[in-house]
Amino acid sequence: MRLPASRLALLGVLYFVQGLPFGFQATALPVYLRGQGVSLTALGFAGVLALPWGLKVLWAPLVDRYSSSRIGRRKSWILPMQAGLTLTCVAAGMLVSDGGSLKVLLGLILVMNLFAATQDIAVDGLAVDLLRPEELGLGNTVQVVGYKLGMLTGGGLLVWASKSVGWPGLFHGMALLCAIALGVTLLSREAPPPEPGAEPTARVEAKTGSWRQWFAVFLTTVRQPGIGWVLLFIGTYKFGETMADVLYKPFLVDAGIPAWQIGQWVGTWGNAASILGSVTGGVLATRMPILGALSLTASLRVLPLMGRWWLATHGVSDAGVIGVTLAEELVGGALTTVMFAFMMSRVDRRIGASHYTLMASIEVWGKAPAAPLAGWLADSTHGLALGYGPVFLLGAGLSVAFLALLLPIRHLQARLVTDVSHENSASQARDESPPVESGTR
Repeated sequence: MRLPASRLALLGVLYFVQGLPFGFQATALPVYLRGQGVSLTALGFAGVLALPWGLKVLWAPLVDRYSSSRIGRRKSWILPMQAGLTLTCVAAGMLVSDGGSLKVLLGLILVMNLFAATQDIAVDGLAVDLLRPEELGLGNTVQVVGYKLGMLTGGGLLVWASKSVGWPGLFHGMALLCAIALGVTLLSREAPPPEPGAEPTARVEAKTGSWRQWFAVFLTTVRQPGIGWVLLFIGTYKFGETMADVLYKPFLVDAGIPAWQIGQWVGTWGNAASILGSVTGGVLATRMPILGALSLTASLRVLPLMGRWWLATHGVSDAGVIGVTLAEELVGGALTTVMFAFMMSRVDRRIGASHYTLMASIEVWGKAPAAPLAGWLADSTHGLALGYGPVFLLGAGLSVAFLALLLPIRHLQARLVTDVSHENSASQARDESPPVESGTR
């Protein structure tokens, strides 16, 4: 039986809401802060506001373990997180409207990310409950597209609209969208928990709710053969790209491009290109060997990163900014989807979501130092004063260096295939061996 469209729509709405604050922070916040005269060094450290996304693995067992049977295992967490996100957006809009403290605003954005990251844990669990193995492709597509549409709205459409409604209107628009999602969730009916004979992965997900079991999962993960190379691979693939990303919006502001136009080009058109790239990455991961798709997309990513260096050293133009932005978002979106597919291919399904969450946390933490490092290198007041061009070039160079990590990963993948082949052969030989008589010792 096909997954009902209503459940797919619910997943899309939930991931859309989670993408709103992250899209605002990634695209709109650097524009706003630079317009307020914040230094590049301080802008680099603004990535700390996304800390809940990197730490959510610590309280994931709590979300899995504690809930109200009357409200629903997942809705028990989703509803209060959506309500908190709505109220925080309203408070941020009122603060900006009154010209309040910038530090308080940043604190509210941190709280937004806390609500969204915690909701993400519950929504991931809901997806595990809803999706059967044959539905994962369609379900994951809805999740990725929903999240990126939220990013496009929070970091693009609403910033674009800020030309008319101002920054307070942007926050109030986010609050309205969160309130609508809250109403949709209230009206939805949560699927019952997996039955004893259900998909094994779903049963395992429900068992990883205690701290003791969580640490057992962690130990299982870190003892895998070649895990160091795998984690290094996952943790560094975005490092150079992030260095360029964190400076790109401030670079456009300093180049004289108005905030509303950055919201249109980068936040709106760029996120649309990223969504297209994500779909393309999914097709590549399906039609090609996963490491081949990684090699292709990681190699193509270097070209738009060099394009940013070209803009910084040869001057900006409307066509140049649009072309480089769309190319980078398209290829970057494809690479992200392919990398997530690689991560999922490495998951031990006995500990499915917990294992994947650990790798996702490594992905977040691996690129986290890139933003403050880039700001410090480029800042002429509190840093090394290298400027935009050299840091863009360094980001591209690190992305080229990342390609070298494909060699040990290919070796590990080949060894894994060989081990599985030997295991299957041994299992087949055991199955075909003659039965042992009951009296034989």
